[in-house]
Amino acid sequence: MYKNVIFDFGGVVVDFNPRNFLMDRFMNKHAEEIVYDLTFGSQEWQDLDRGTITRAVANRIMMENAAHVNREFEVQTVIEEWASMLRTKKTTVKIMRELKEAGYRLYYLTNIPVDIMDELRQRDWFPLFDGGIASCDVHLCKPEPEIYTILMQKCNLAYDESIFVDDNKINAQAAYNLGITGILYKNPKSFLRALGACGIQLK
Repeated sequence: MYKNVIFDFGGVVVDFNPRNFLMDRFMNKHAEEIVYDLTFGSQEWQDLDRGTITRAVANRIMMENAAHVNREFEVQTVIEEWASMLRTKKTTVKIMRELKEAGYRLYYLTNIPVDIMDELRQRDWFPLFDGGIASCDVHLCKPEPEIYTILMQKCNLAYDESIFVDDNKINAQAAYNLGITGILYKNPKSFLRALGACGIQLK
């Protein structure tokens, strides 16, 4: 019987679709691929999630790399505007509130930089969580098994009583491999169906 539901943030609780963001800004497939590799797909972005580099240093390196391929304007645009993507997914929060009211405990497990984590902690839905792990705090990132293990130990969660929700198939699979039920988040309807398949029926 499930007691705990663990949420990823980006793509589940808040919007995060870098490729759509780039398409909206630049409308040029070739440019989008180059800029993605310089920003969201870069080592610096991974290091931000891992908490091993500061935002200032990451931005400086990304701009230096952009200069080598004459993409400073595009990368500067991403640096200045990307966080505008992170709008709260109101339907997910509604489901979270219903889960909470039904007696389930909520946790988070997210790959996220320090500054963004600090901002999300200020949002009105954050107190719904009973605990969680941010990658930047433990210098580990999903799908590394260790970050899941740290969450389960820190919050004293039983693997067979826990569901993990992520919009990334690899991350959901990594949870499943450890004995946690993984749900791949696609949209609210499929999420509710998946919860129903786990025996969780909400209003």
